[in-house]
Amino acid sequence: MNILYQLFWVFLKVNLLSTSGAASTGLLYNEAVGRFLTNDQFVQAVGLATLLPGSDALQLAMFVGYTAAGIPGGLVSLFAAVLPPTVLMFALVSALHRIQREAWVSRFVEGLTPAVAVLIFTVAWKVLKSGVGNEFDWRVIALGGASLIAYLVDVPAPLVILAGGLIGTFIFK
Repeated sequence: MNILYQLFWVFLKVNLLSTSGAASTGLLYNEAVGRFLTNDQFVQAVGLATLLPGSDALQLAMFVGYTAAGIPGGLVSLFAAVLPPTVLMFALVSALHRIQREAWVSRFVEGLTPAVAVLIFTVAWKVLKSGVGNEFDWRVIALGGASLIAYLVDVPAPLVILAGGLIGTFIFK
């Protein structure tokens, strides 16, 4: 199958089966690593997408598409990533406008929260293990702890990631 068709179907599937940019990262990891890019390239893409302003999912789509097939790949991946949420949003807004006062709607949304949190944690664990292997030394624990503290005291996430990358260049030699 042509690489552009493969990219289109992968990003169409990822964006149909996931509920957010962060949750889609795990599904994209399973689909893209080994097929379109290496594990290291994926980790770099996630870091870069998180650092830049805008949607992580769209930036990852463009990165993967461009890496696999240049500018046409980036454009096809972006289109496939935007298509499902756009169509679904139009349909959902029409339906929700009619049922917005129903109690089950808010309970449904509350039920999504723990599932998405587990998906995000799973991806974070996979990324951490792929970056450090099976050895968690004091540098990984210290940098992870410092990053968590910085994030908890409301340091913007892109700054936490940028600082982690800069510090990592010096402590991981």
